[in-house]
Amino acid sequence: MKTEKAVVLVSGGLDSCVTAAIADQKYRLAFLHLNYGQRTEKREQQAFTEIADFYKVTERLVVNGQFLRQIGGSSLTDQSMAVRAADLTASDIPTSYVPFRNANILSIATSWAEVIGATKIFIGAVEEDSSGYPDCRIDFFKAFNRAIELGTRPDTRIKIITPVIAMKKWEIVKRGVTLGAPLEKTWSCYQNEDKACGVCDSCALRLRAFQQAGIEDPIPYVLRKNYA
Repeated sequence: MKTEKAVVLVSGGLDSCVTAAIADQKYRLAFLHLNYGQRTEKREQQAFTEIADFYKVTERLVVNGQFLRQIGGSSLTDQSMAVRAADLTASDIPTSYVPFRNANILSIATSWAEVIGATKIFIGAVEEDSSGYPDCRIDFFKAFNRAIELGTRPDTRIKIITPVIAMKKWEIVKRGVTLGAPLEKTWSCYQNEDKACGVCDSCALRLRAFQQAGIEDPIPYVLRKNYA
């Protein structure tokens, strides 16, 4: 019997799906999804719903974060900015970075966790291939855990868990297959909602991971390039 409850941040992508599969081994799940005006908002929410249905999650919270679109500063939310073509050797912060997004969603998750009695918040951040996003680093989550400790009730015990943060992306794919995660229901593309483009950073990272894992990616692509 699973006694502890965990809030899982589920974007609808590969990493969050596998993170949900990991959390499901021990915890009762509550799923949280953020719509923030991103280009593939509808498709990502569809993936979230299908993954939640797969795990039979009854506690679900879909939050309107359109203020992130109003703030702008990202090619995911600002239509005037082009989504950068994949460059897996780049070390700079890409235009797809949504300023301080993880801090916003973790704040929402902490509020909800405190209300529903969850003791853990799972997030599928990956440091190695996070495209240089500063809010996907281990130090960031350590600092946020301290903020939760200081900013919640004295008897509240909530901790952020990042189970895939130190894994290679191909390892995440293999872990998902081992756990029977519904990878075919996930969506990673930054710009298309029907067939994944295959050329944005997110598609490239995903395709390379499946190729390195020796597993066929189950979602449709406009272009399946070899990134391995």
